[in-house]
Amino acid sequence: MTQATPDTALPAAKAAFSLDHVVAVALNTLMQAWTGFVARLPMLGIALVILLITWLLAWASLKLAHRIAGKRARPSLLRLIERLIKIAIWAAGLLLAAIVVFPDLSPAKALGGLGLLSVAVGFAFRDTFENFFAGMLMLWKYPFESGDFIECGDLLGRVERVHIRMTTLRQTTGELLLVPNSRLFKNPVLVLTDQPERRISIITGVAYSVDLAAALEVIEKAMDGCEDVMRERPVQVFAHGFGDSGMEIEVAWWCGSTPLEVRRSRSEVVVAIKAALDAAGMEIPFPYRTLTFAEPLTIARDADS
Repeated sequence: MTQATPDTALPAAKAAFSLDHVVAVALNTLMQAWTGFVARLPMLGIALVILLITWLLAWASLKLAHRIAGKRARPSLLRLIERLIKIAIWAAGLLLAAIVVFPDLSPAKALGGLGLLSVAVGFAFRDTFENFFAGMLMLWKYPFESGDFIECGDLLGRVERVHIRMTTLRQTTGELLLVPNSRLFKNPVLVLTDQPERRISIITGVAYSVDLAAALEVIEKAMDGCEDVMRERPVQVFAHGFGDSGMEIEVAWWCGSTPLEVRRSRSEVVVAIKAALDAAGMEIPFPYRTLTFAEPLTIARDADS
């Protein structure tokens, strides 16, 4: 039977002591955490009740705001008011619940920590916050609503909804387009359906040999038979200028403001003008090219001809 020498027994005893000490400290820490959790259970219950009351207050406030301002405010402005009310009520409720759970936390400390956190988050999510504030300003004062057709650069579509961070557009080809609000806020936006009607124009023409005044009358009569041309607005037919192959004529009229109404009206007007000029025997010229040579051209004939 071998006995442990003093040199080998001492490290083994130290290792056993260290392991037992670590386990004891860990168990003690867990027990303290569990004891603290059990002691705070009533506070956690009160915090949950506060959150439930906060949810009820937010729901009731939204209903009240919708009932008071629903008939007078724009839909986008009403959505903005609802979001601001919800943010304010939930911020107050969460702060009160945190103070109940952590009694050492004061409103000043919470707001100070929130300020430092907001600075850090602001730098990390700069684009997100830019779109957020742009969305709030758009909901507050922008002239377009859901259902309007807008054009911004190469973007064209119907506004489905203005969200806080982005706006959803339904393109005329059917695709759904998500546009960051900062792009719409920073760039010019053309609201196509701000008014129920729009004026559009086309350029047509007749040959130089055609009586221009008579051609203008023919076109004006052709416009009278178009159903998609608004009768309440005047139709304007003007001689536009001298083209490469004929006289150019500008025709302007009013129609519905949606892209479909514009295309339908333009198609009807083009067909009517073409039929009227053909019926009157007035030529719509093809492109002509006149070649001028500095010296006379000689024509060589075949000896057999």
